[in-house]
Amino acid sequence: MTRVICITNQKGGVGKTILASNLPVFLTAHGKKVLLIDVDPQANATFSLGLKPKTLATSVYNALMGQISPMETIKNTGFMGFDIMPGSQDLAGATVELVNMKNREFKLKEIVDRVKDNYDFVIIDCPPSLGMLTLNALVASDEVLIPVQCEYLALEGLDQLVGTVDLINQNLDRKIKILGAVLTMYNRQNKLSQMVAKDVRRNFPGYVFDAVIPRTVVLSEVPFYGRTILRYAPESKASQSFRELAQELIHNYREV
Repeated sequence: MTRVICITNQKGGVGKTILASNLPVFLTAHGKKVLLIDVDPQANATFSLGLKPKTLATSVYNALMGQISPMETIKNTGFMGFDIMPGSQDLAGATVELVNMKNREFKLKEIVDRVKDNYDFVIIDCPPSLGMLTLNALVASDEVLIPVQCEYLALEGLDQLVGTVDLINQNLDRKIKILGAVLTMYNRQNKLSQMVAKDVRRNFPGYVFDAVIPRTVVLSEVPFYGRTILRYAPESKASQSFRELAQELIHNYREV
């Protein structure tokens, strides 16, 4: 069964795109086929994988608007088993265009349902907000993965996100599960990082992954080179953290 996972947090700068663009390659190392869908108008995940959004003829936007088949937007990332449905700046206008569409909350789900059988995982990278695109991403998903940065106000907005998922389940007949939170930007020598990690684990018992994504220079460099951490620094602590996270993710599945 394909697992459709939305990576979201309405706070910006939490490591959401770093997760979305790097985690899939570690899943493919386990023989999994992965599709990443970039619905962030900034298209940072697309750029991080070496694609230039401005030069692409088609993106997920064109599929959302019903202009082309979803399959026509899919591109290979250069990693066997890892494809991407790229984002583009055109998505900035999609929020307005979707408002007057019938079943507007289900447009991305319709796309996902047409392509997901070709993959073990579909991962959706969202904008840093709870707008129409993120709503579409949540509705299209089975599970939600929440990156939480180990900095001040880390828990701000998490209750709102969990509440939004509950509202979607109640009002749109979905059964979305909170898969868990991933601690990002962790500095083991920083007392604040340690305090935040402890606070998050206390507030979400049983829903915080053991793997922790560190704050490292190499992770900030990889988007610039259009490469993943596995190819850029395979022996780094960051690579090891993603390797552990992929293993946890594969074995972490909660039945409804």
